[in-house]
Amino acid sequence: MAAEFGRLRKGAVNTTVAAVVVAALAASQAPGVTTDDAGRRVTTGTQPSVDTPAEDSATGNSPYYTDLPPLNSPNPSPSPTTPVTPVASEAGIPATVLDAYKKAATALQEAKPGCNLEWQLLAAIGKVESGQARGGRVDANGTTLTPILGPQLNGNGFASISDTDNGAYDGDSAYDRAVGPMQFIPSTWEWAGRDGNGDGKRDPNNVYDAALAAGHYLCRFGWDLSTQGDLSSAILSYNNSQDYLNLVLRWLEYYRKGTHEIPDGTGTLPSDRSDDNAGASPSPTPTPPGTPATPSTPSKPGGNNGSTSPKPTPPGTTPPSTPPSTPTPTDTVDHLEDAGTAKLTAMAGDTFTEKISARAETEAGKGVAKVRVRFTIVGQTDATFTGGEKYAATVTNSAGEAVAPALQAGDDTGEFVVRATLVGRSIPGLDYTATVTERAADTLTRTSDTALTCTPGGEFADQVEVKATYKGAVADKVAATATLIKSADDPTENDKGPYFKDADGKVVRTLTGLTTDANGLLKLPKLYADDTTGTFLLRINTAGGATLTVELKVATAETSPAPTPSESEPASPSASASPSA
Repeated sequence: MAAEFGRLRKGAVNTTVAAVVVAALAASQAPGVTTDDAGRRVTTGTQPSVDTPAEDSATGNSPYYTDLPPLNSPNPSPSPTTPVTPVASEAGIPATVLDAYKKAATALQEAKPGCNLEWQLLAAIGKVESGQARGGRVDANGTTLTPILGPQLNGNGFASISDTDNGAYDGDSAYDRAVGPMQFIPSTWEWAGRDGNGDGKRDPNNVYDAALAAGHYLCRFGWDLSTQGDLSSAILSYNNSQDYLNLVLRWLEYYRKGTHEIPDGTGTLPSDRSDDNAGASPSPTPTPPGTPATPSTPSKPGGNNGSTSPKPTPPGTTPPSTPPSTPTPTDTVDHLEDAGTAKLTAMAGDTFTEKISARAETEAGKGVAKVRVRFTIVGQTDATFTGGEKYAATVTNSAGEAVAPALQAGDDTGEFVVRATLVGRSIPGLDYTATVTERAADTLTRTSDTALTCTPGGEFADQVEVKATYKGAVADKVAATATLIKSADDPTENDKGPYFKDADGKVVRTLTGLTTDANGLLKLPKLYADDTTGTFLLRINTAGGATLTVELKVATAETSPAPTPSESEPASPSASASPSA
């Protein structure tokens, strides 16, 4: 009976016990729930925003399973010989699916440690979205045995998202559908998809790929999921519904208490969906004492996300007509235009001063407000948008312009492309070329004013250290060379005088591959002198044109003249002198 009480149909509670359970769970797990002076519950946490477009979420706000966790605590370690009961099956997670969640969480701990993503959160979302990939119906590589597809997002009871992938992911060239165990819509998967099993493909129907993508999606924007506010924001960004948030939090808490692995394909398929508005269900007949509970009949594989064919209309029944849909602002966009973006150039490691701006226009050239434009960095580059992501989505203003966040250059130099696309429509995008130049310095100075001197055949007591700056700021990781030159007018390498030594102790008078450190400092190796005396020059050059010439002197040590006897000791008494009487 516990599993039956654990089900909730939207808008209806099956039993009084279930109502009490829901209330208790909501009170203990809803985000930001406090009480006022009268003891009433007050929700102060993150609320879903009515302004967030469905196409800018992971799932397009598609339907989800609303089954609640079982009333009893999960069994973390069932005996291998113990038969899998319906409740144990519902509490457990199929082996391959569980492995995918744990590997994704481990990968995120390395890639984004500040996110603090738990695998239990991925399990909670996977349970609500697809019933753990339809009870673990996946092959050995983690790919679902049949595609998991949500309903057509055609605006008839759901969000309206016109096709964005020509049916490549969802097989639908008219409208988008949520795809796979984690239910990504194609436009989101296009930039959020990951290769989690290392096969070189990004497949939304592969649980390893989907789990890793979900982890990165939840960890974007620098969220720390160990805090309730960021956790709620991340979950709401996945599916913008307060009911969805509360349900995921319940499963999260349930899995945190412990769960267990079950064989692939033996998981219980959920039966209740968030879009099921059939009304209240009759209360279940109590089971007589001593009678084993009868498990509910699993839904047909796919449930919410399985079969994509509509239910047949009974003979003689007129199918409901689809009301005409009002064009959305997105529907009116004909093309994207550049909105005066200046040349995009930055030094490696710096922030681009110019931002990309695109304008959504109608066929007549009028700007369209309140539509989403996604900016995606493509090509081989480590450049990112502010926050460390390769994508960003912004809403157009009243003039139809969308401005991307600032670009942050990495260490890779050269050109890369930022592509602007309209979210929710398949229209040609805009490509912007950005260039990253090598790090540079415009000034070099010595960190010490000590004279650099040495005797022939000896070694200089002080090592040369310089500091590089660019426009007054520290110039870190700047490439430099150091050469012992013949003269101020002849920068060719000298063949005599001071020198460096290589790893084998051989004479070297030109050093390449030098780089300033994080503080802009560069300390050269120790210098030695041959038998040639005189004044010599060391020239240091950096990328960007900074140059410094350092003077080195090699001279024989001066010796002091020997002191005269009169200066060093008193005169001896005269030989003729006689002692006094």
